[in-house]
This record gives sequence, C-alpha cells and structure tokens, in this order.
Amino acid sequence: MALSLLCLALALTHSCPAQTAEDQEASAQLANAKKSFKQHVEPFVKNYCVECHGNRKSKSAINFEVAVRKPGDAAFSEKWTQAFANVNAHDMPPEDEDKQPTDTERQGFLDSIAKIKYLSARDPGPFVIRRLTKMEYGNTLHDLFGVDPAVANELPDEVAGEGYMNSLSPLQSEQYLGIANEVLNRTLAPKGKPSTEVQKRLLGDLPMPGADLRTEAGKIARSVARLAYRRPPSDAEVDTLLGVFDLGRANKLDYTESLRLMLKAVLVSPQFLFITPAKEADAGQKIVPLDDHQLASRLSYLLWATMPDAELSELADAGELHEPKTLKAQAKRLLAGRRARALFDGFGAQWLGLAELKDKTFDTAKFPQMTSVMRTAMYEEARLFFDSIVRENRSVVGFVDSDYTFLNGTLATLYGLEKTVTGPAMRQVKLTNANRGGILGMPGILATTSFPNRTSPVKRGVWVLEQVLGQHVPPAPPNVPTLEKQDQKKVANLTLRQRTELHRTNAVCANCHKILDPIGFGLENFDAIGRWRDQDDTGGKIDAAGELPGGKRFSSPKELKTIIAARKDDLARNLTEKLLAYALCRKLEGYDEIVVDRLIGTIAKDGYLMQTLITEIVTSYPFTNRRIQ
Repeated sequence: MALSLLCLALALTHSCPAQTAEDQEASAQLANAKKSFKQHVEPFVKNYCVECHGNRKSKSAINFEVAVRKPGDAAFSEKWTQAFANVNAHDMPPEDEDKQPTDTERQGFLDSIAKIKYLSARDPGPFVIRRLTKMEYGNTLHDLFGVDPAVANELPDEVAGEGYMNSLSPLQSEQYLGIANEVLNRTLAPKGKPSTEVQKRLLGDLPMPGADLRTEAGKIARSVARLAYRRPPSDAEVDTLLGVFDLGRANKLDYTESLRLMLKAVLVSPQFLFITPAKEADAGQKIVPLDDHQLASRLSYLLWATMPDAELSELADAGELHEPKTLKAQAKRLLAGRRARALFDGFGAQWLGLAELKDKTFDTAKFPQMTSVMRTAMYEEARLFFDSIVRENRSVVGFVDSDYTFLNGTLATLYGLEKTVTGPAMRQVKLTNANRGGILGMPGILATTSFPNRTSPVKRGVWVLEQVLGQHVPPAPPNVPTLEKQDQKKVANLTLRQRTELHRTNAVCANCHKILDPIGFGLENFDAIGRWRDQDDTGGKIDAAGELPGGKRFSSPKELKTIIAARKDDLARNLTEKLLAYALCRKLEGYDEIVVDRLIGTIAKDGYLMQTLITEIVTSYPFTNRRIQ
C-alpha cells in the first residue's frame, strides 16, 4: 500500500512539472498588472474619462466602460495605445475640463497602461489568409512561367499598411482571368506548333498512343498544383482540376487544349491567388504550428516577394523547415540573394514613406529638379542604403547615424557633390559632412515629409517620432488653422520657425508641438527637396536648435542624429514592431507586445544587428503559429 502511494505521488509529481523561470516571471507580471490596473486605471477612467467616453456618451466612438471590464482583450489594444498617447501629451482630459488629474494620478495611469500587455493570454493573434500582392503575383508568374512580372501591371496597387485584402471583387476576378489568358498565350505553343520549353517543363511530352489520357492529366495536375499552390495538393483539389480537364474533353478539345484549360483553372484558383494551409487543423485545436509548406511561403514572400524556391520546397517536403536553426539559416540564405531587394520594395519603402514619392506634387517653378529621374535616384539611394545594412548585417543604429550613402550625378547635385560624383550609375559615396548620412538627411525622405512648396517641421517631427522612434502621435484636433490661415501681414517678416512657434500659442496645439516641433526644426537646414541651406525662404537665418524631453539639447542635424542614435532600444523596438506587423499582415495587439519585448532582449544582446532582428522575427511565436478562427 505504501509503495502504491509512493508511486502515485511520483506520478503526480512528474505530471505537474515545476514552473520555469519564464513561467514564474509571467505569473508575477500578470499579478502586478492586475493590481496596477485596479489601483490606477479604473479610478482614472471613472473620474476623468467615462463622462465623455462611456455608455451614455461615446465621443469618437471610444467607450472605456467596456474596455475597462476586459483590459487584456486584444480588441481594445488600439484604444489603450491612443489613451496613453493622449494622456501623456496632456490632451486628455481636455484643458477646459474642471476636473484634472494630479501629476501622480497621470503617471500612475501611464505606468499601468504600459503593463496591460501582461494581461493578454499567449496567442499568435488572428491569422490572415491573404491574397498575393500585385508584386508577389507578378513575381510568382515569372517564376512559374518565365513571363515578365509586368504582366500583372493592370492590377490595382494595394493600400499601404500592415494588412492585405483577403477577398476578390468581380472586377478583380475578370482581371485575373485576363492575365491568366495572356500568360498562357505567351508561354504555350499554338495548336499544331512544337511545344515550348515552358510547356515541356510543366506538361511534359505528349502521352504514348494508347495511354490513359485522364491518368496522365492527373499526374500533370498534381505536379503543377504542387508548384502553383506552394504545397502538395489534396486529392480533392486534384479531382477538381481533373474535372476541368474532363470538361474540356467533353467540349471536343484535344488533350493539350484540355490541359491548357486546366492550367487556366489553376491560375485563377484561390489556392494560387491566396497563401493557404496544406491541411485543415484537427477539430478542437485552437492554436497550431504553421505547416512547413505554409512557413516556406510566409518566409519566401516576406523576403523575396515570390514563391519558395527548390531548396525551401525540399526542406518543407522533408518536414525540416520549422526547426529554428534551419529556418534562421534559410532566412540568411534568402537575404544574401539578389531577390532580397523585395524586402525594401515591399516593407522598406512603406516604412520610410517613399512609396508615395513617385506621384508627390511639387511646385515645379520652385523645384524644377524634381523630375522623374531625380525621384528614381532618391528612391534608389534609400533602397541601396537599406540593402547595405541588411546584407552587411549592420546595426539598426546605422539607419540614423552613418557616414556613407549611394549617389549618382543627378542626386549628387542636392548634396553639393556634383563635381566628384557624375554619371547615371549609383555608387557608394563616403560622406564627410556629419549632418548627412542616415535616413534623417536623405533627400527622398526630406522631400516626402515636406509640402509642395516648403518644408514642414511638423510633418518631419511626426515622421521621426512615429517611423523612427515608434511613438504614437495623437491626430491634430479638429478646426485647428494651418499656417497659411495666419494673418499674412503680421507674419510677413517671420521665419517659418517663428510662425510655427506662434501657432503653438494655441493651448490645444501646444502639448504635442512641444515634443515634435524641436525635431522638425532640427532638420530645417534641409529645404523641401533635401538641399542644405543656411537661410529659409524669407531670408531669415535657420535656427536648428532645440531641446527634447529629458533635457537633451542640440543645435544642428548632426547633434540631433547623435541624440536619436543613442536611443538604440527605441530604434530597434520600432523597427521590430513594424517589420513583425508587416510579416504577419496585421496590426500588433495583446500578446504581440510581450513577444516584441523578448525579441528585443535577444536583439540587444547581439548588438542590434539587422539580420538578428529579421531571423528572430521569422522564428517568433506569432510568425510560426496560427490561431484557428
């Protein structure tokens, strides 16, 4: 009896292993977050928020009475982020409200909001089965059929953001059908002509006389679907394609014409246009790892914007890709390939805001330099610079503080280097002016964050805070007049800085502008297209001096860059958050924040290297797992 009890005790001991250090830390953080929320957030919301943002009245469709009951719910993540930004900027409660929190109450609220992430359950977040982007679709057609990716140019451009459309309109269906016909016309031989190389590769030789044509078509359907679907097709999917082949035969089409019809069905199928799982999850499962084929597609479309190559596909077939060591090695292999420029064209240009440079309007009388050739050179400078940091595995700090860039003769005129850099070819150039170097001094970015006819310290300040440092800047209050609405006679002799500071006397504007304006003023030595200047458009001397929160002072772009570059954790966190959101095709929420915390810990230990940041993201929990909806 005693022995039986001992065995039972041992069995129970082994079935309930002791908590790991990570589990214990998570439990402590959860308990602390709950306590902090109850002590600081609940009373703050009750006393200062629900009168305007509650059940009775919900200004701007924000209801904190609901959010406060489910603080860890991912659905309210964005509301808490917005609340943090508004309370931190002293925009909320509004200054005209009689009831105002003390500094202690305000700080307690902010500190507690920062802990809300610990209330989230471990969850990879909503999984997006998304459509291929225009660029991905064109590249995939090129890899499958050898056609020019421009065959997809008639498709509309996607809206920039973390997410992607996951539906098809009737118009888009017609466009995909038209592109499929065009691809097949270009790559398959007309009836009676010898087979093309693409035809031989995909469809093989004609069957021998007496062969079972449907059996042969089934083999082709399975092999083509394996390539086009980026995974092994199911028997049902092969049967569907064979049904199309049968339809062709029933309508008196010959063997090759029926295969062509089947190929067209492949090219307009959801399995080709969308990235889909290899198999359905078992009933009752809520979270499952991505299968290796889906992981191969997720990795390849992130870094190359096209279908997995042979090596990735072989690893997926062998069930080995999901192993972290293998996944990291494959990510580095892809980053070393020439097709890795897709990471900039897809993510980098969106992050830096350069995707809109091509069509941005400029005052042609004032800035005749902004030709299509100049805009292309601006884009290429940023692309090559981004690419150098990724390929050479440099620190993310290099994005801000660097002593080199890429120029050609056209772009060199904006740097004042037209005597030493000539010709149309882009090449790496060592910079001796410390005010230049890094994304803050790049003409393309400075132009994108300007107005058509002048600079905008506000736009530039917001861009640095949101895109470089990852801070959330509340939107401008409604009905705030622009600088152009000022009395032009009164401001005629004022510099842009003086006019902007006059604008800040409006109490509604002051709180945010005292944070973002100094950064924008620190870049005022660069005009609206990124040329250096010592005077602004009024002839007044540029005053680039400023002070950031914490007493950090600067008097030039060089000194501003030094201050920002010192915020390594903020730079790395911002880039990690933005790239992770891009990789997942959705906004980050809830448990994602805890994931980012852990990623930053690893990235920091490795010197904030860019390839470490990328490989940590592609082996992260939300990248390699999916929630079953």
